[in-house]
This record gives sequence, structure tokens and C-alpha cells, in this order.
Amino acid sequence: MSAPGADGPRPRGEAEPPVGLILAAGAGTRLGRGPKALLVTRGVTLVEHLARALLDGGCTEVVVVTGAEAARVRDEVAAVPGARARENPHWRQGMGTSLQSGLAAIGPGRDVLVTPVDRPGVSAEEVARVLAAHRCGEITAAAHRDASGRLRRGHPVLFDACWTAAAADAAHDDVGARELLRAQRERVQLVDCTDLEDGADLDLPEQLWHLGDPG
Repeated sequence: MSAPGADGPRPRGEAEPPVGLILAAGAGTRLGRGPKALLVTRGVTLVEHLARALLDGGCTEVVVVTGAEAARVRDEVAAVPGARARENPHWRQGMGTSLQSGLAAIGPGRDVLVTPVDRPGVSAEEVARVLAAHRCGEITAAAHRDASGRLRRGHPVLFDACWTAAAADAAHDDVGARELLRAQRERVQLVDCTDLEDGADLDLPEQLWHLGDPG
């Protein structure tokens, strides 16, 4: 795959603020607590927490892709000024369809900051750090160190406008943009956010403690 943005990077300050994209369509089957978007953290639902973090961190608006219990999730999104819901009728086919649906709702020509909804540790400070580090024409991702000290790519991930079509094309089944990020790893800038949170998501009941403490 050829790399877009051949004219070279431009400073972040010359670009329009990105649109935030939250993938919140899943039913939370493995966790067994219903849709993760509706779990409560710090007194609000997880989807509201993420939407406010993206907006406060510098996104100009937020699109939330819904699926399971779409009406309930949409009501939570409606409580956040600057956020809107986009229902994905094909959400059962996997996260890839939700990424495609969200990017289609945003349209071309915009930088997009993407995160799944099951990331309770994401904060406005982390979002702002990723945005500040971004160079136009590149892909920028929050990263967190594991127990061995290795820096591992995580979320949120900021796709420059020139990469969003490629991200949509690469998405399939439950993969999202992972294959694109691996193929273009030399264009992916990692931003160490270990001091802010550990990068954990919520998949299993033993991980639910993350809803109370992002550290």
C-alpha cells in the first residue's frame, strides 16, 4: 500500500481540529454486563465519559457508532453537546463495520481520532497529548509500557485525513484498522502515555475494576 501525504508533514497547528470517533456498537458478550457503552465510571456512562474526554481534549465534535441497544446509547450521547450518534445496522458483523460506518458519517477531508468505547482510562489530557504530537500526513497513537517496559501501541489513534479512506478499506470483520497500522508502522508515531493510564480495555469481568481507577 502506497503512503498518502507524499508532500511531507505539516505542523499540527495548520490543520483543522480532528473529529472524535467512538466505536460503541458491541453487545459486551464476553464481559456479560450488556453493552460496554452503558457501564458506569466516575458517575457517568462509559460512552459519556469518552465523548467528554475527546471533546475536552481538543476534538471539534464526536461521532459515536451505536449498535446493541442503540436507543439507550443514543440517549446517553444526546446528553453531551458536540456529540452525535450514528447507528450501524451491521454491527453484529464486527468492529470493522463500525469503523467504516463512523468514517462514512464523518466524510473525507477530516483528521479522525478513533477509540473503542471500552477504554475507561482515556482522559482529556491523553487526547490533548496525542493531538499535540501529531504531524499532518502521519498517524499518531497513544502507547503504554507493559510490565517489561516495552512501549505498546494502543488507543486513541489519530488518523490524518489522508489515511481515513485507507483505514475504512482495511477494516473487516472484527479487525478495525489494525492491519493498516501494522503495514504502515513506519508512519505511526507512538506517544508515551504510561504516566496517565495503563492502556487497559474491558473484555473480562476481572477487568471491571478499571471503571473506578484509570491508573
